[in-house]
Amino acid sequence: MGKTVWIINHYAGAMFFNKGGRHYWLAKYLHQAGYQPVVFCANMQHGKANERHIDTEDLWVVKGAEEIHTPFVYVKARKYQGNGKQRVLNMVDFYRNVKKAAVEFAKKNAKPDIIYASSVHPLALVAGIQLAKKFGVKCICEVRDLWPESIVAYSSKWNRTNPLMRILYAGEKWIYQKADYVIMTWPGGYDYIREQGWEKKIPESKVVHISNGVDLEPYIDNLHKYPYEDPDLGRSDRKSFVYAGSIRKVNNLGLLVSAAEQLKQKGNASVMIVVFGDGDELQTLEKEAQEKKLDNIVFKGRVPKQNIPSILSQSYATILHNTSTVLDKYGQSQNKFFEYLAAGHPILMTYSVGHSVIRAHGCGIEIDDQTPEAIADAMINLCELSEEQYQQYCKSAAECAEMFDYKELSKQLIHVLNKCV
Repeated sequence: MGKTVWIINHYAGAMFFNKGGRHYWLAKYLHQAGYQPVVFCANMQHGKANERHIDTEDLWVVKGAEEIHTPFVYVKARKYQGNGKQRVLNMVDFYRNVKKAAVEFAKKNAKPDIIYASSVHPLALVAGIQLAKKFGVKCICEVRDLWPESIVAYSSKWNRTNPLMRILYAGEKWIYQKADYVIMTWPGGYDYIREQGWEKKIPESKVVHISNGVDLEPYIDNLHKYPYEDPDLGRSDRKSFVYAGSIRKVNNLGLLVSAAEQLKQKGNASVMIVVFGDGDELQTLEKEAQEKKLDNIVFKGRVPKQNIPSILSQSYATILHNTSTVLDKYGQSQNKFFEYLAAGHPILMTYSVGHSVIRAHGCGIEIDDQTPEAIADAMINLCELSEEQYQQYCKSAAECAEMFDYKELSKQLIHVLNKCV
């Protein structure tokens, strides 16, 4: 029997039902490579008020993902709504309960050979380190969101000198020091550690970059099994630029509405911006587009996940858009970026990042100045590409997607795991 790897991710619960996601796919390929993965997650659905993946009075319950031969251990945690006090207490619940559940699970099954703990929040990493010490094994800590740096970057309320932020930064440093290896999903992850002045305590040799990616096998399967028809995709009179993702304030899609307005003012009739997704800003943006009488941007709402490959495949280009922050200098690892690559069409990224995949591999256009006019001009420039230039972008995107296939990314993880046993 292969080595047992416990994957601890508070928010992995949806992956069991969606049959996809970073740790679902990594678990799939770990099993194929001879490892025995186990996923520990909370039973509460993140982002859905008072809804649970599994409703249980027990401390933990196991659901088997038979298609990837991986048990999901759902750990009880309280209900919460929004990002306030109850969400923090939900994190504390998971931190406390996952340690109890893990000990009980080990008694009934077997102890782990390696613990692979993944953020978003740091308490999951602390739990992983403490469990690794208890079982006498090594712990890999994976950082997918820089807490508290991302809080400071996105908030006007918090800054680096705030006493709470100072405590969180100290806790972050402690995690990096105690972990046997640190995985970061951005290529510039160690740049961040250097900027914090922690390189003497945290050597570069223990920090590994393993990006997010796409599992091309089910992606291609869904492309053929779940075709999606829409009159605004693949139009002969207009070229569709597709955005697929959340529509919230942090995504700042008002810029796309303004870009559509710019296109209209420039007299451009060749671009159609097609937005798929849902969020609390959807109705506001729809109303704004209607009031401005914009017929070159449409909002389609939420669609089933399995339809996304078909939708993206019918685009002329895809739009990677978000609020630009100082964190962009460390690189990019948004999940939808890799789905965009898999679509094999040019990507228009409305902001610039360090360690840019788009610039390094020539699979699209990256804008330095995130303004409506710059976005509109970039769309016009893409529409004016020769067929040869366009096809080169498409080829580069498809080739780049293969580099970020989870089948390949799992090999990078296995290399780290092999160092821990």
